[in-house]
Amino acid sequence: MSEMRYAVVCVDDDPYILQMLGFQLSKIMDQSHTLIEYFTDPDQAIENIDLLIEEDIDIMFVMVDYQMPSMTGAELIRKLKLKYQDLKCIMLSGQANRTSVDSLKTENLLEEFIEKPWDEDELFDTLRPLIALPK
Repeated sequence: MSEMRYAVVCVDDDPYILQMLGFQLSKIMDQSHTLIEYFTDPDQAIENIDLLIEEDIDIMFVMVDYQMPSMTGAELIRKLKLKYQDLKCIMLSGQANRTSVDSLKTENLLEEFIEKPWDEDELFDTLRPLIALPK
């Protein structure tokens, strides 16, 4: 079995969205080298990201929803970027606050914003530049 070198972390309070993302990401990710993690709780996602980084696993990107019960995606991205400024973040949302998204982009905290419902081809076009290839 290959050693996991990379990870992708998806955070959304809707398990159905995470299931769809999992199905779609599995089409373009090399899962022999890449771990795809899914969380409905942003705090658990942060803990997991900390562990992955401690284990020297490169996180290709974190994809977050905007509207979640315990914190917004903007708050999550800000917390992550305080700890890991090089972490690539993407927001996937149908209810994002446009001012907040624009602020994240202006501050170089957000790579891309994808609106729900998303088109699979557009999702892939957005993610391909962020996907690391095994060395």
